[in-house]
Amino acid sequence: MREEYDFSKGKRGIYSRELKDLHLPVYLNPKLEQYYQKIAEKKNIDLSTIVNSVLEKEMELHDSLS
Repeated sequence: MREEYDFSKGKRGIYSRELKDLHLPVYLNPKLEQYYQKIAEKKNIDLSTIVNSVLEKEMELHDSLS
């Protein structure tokens, strides 16, 4: 490593992004993934759409009970 580095021409934050754009991966139990994947294939939509729909319904149910 060098004793000193010249950052005088550096630009701050060009490789960073806001946290709102960060999407964390969600890993399903293999049994759940297979179950919802079959439904997704039958409906000809992707797995993410099915899982999001299920979670939205769960959220609505939870809100109605609160």
